[in-house]
Amino acid sequence: MSTPSGFDELIHPATRLSVVALLASTEWADFGFIRDSLSLSDSALSKQLHTLEDAGYLDLRKESSGRKRRTRVRLTERGRTAFDGHVAALRAIVEGAAGPAAVTGLGTGTATGPGTDADRAGAAAAPAAVAPAGAEAGR
Repeated sequence: MSTPSGFDELIHPATRLSVVALLASTEWADFGFIRDSLSLSDSALSKQLHTLEDAGYLDLRKESSGRKRRTRVRLTERGRTAFDGHVAALRAIVEGAAGPAAVTGLGTGTATGPGTDADRAGAAAAPAAVAPAGAEAGR
């Protein structure tokens, strides 16, 4: 299987994909909001933002108000186009892996293994885990 058109190696790593996906849903975002939303350190986020900025996918603006500095980030038109293309390429990969039977709903139901109907049926028949004595459910 060849890589579909639009697949973007720069965006694809999980952290960058998460950053771009978050920015795709907003006009501007503060550095702290992105950092906290993605549970990243300042240095890890900064590195990813600069990589995406160097590619022309992001605009970074540093603003000062008194002693406070604030960094705001937005996806550029180029970045939005790259993200949309990458998402379309990922969908094409997933649809291609599902095969025609999954797309048309004509599966035989005879496959076994993780994630198959036979596997789910086996999981449903398995006994529930028993909590150790003295343990309360839901904790």
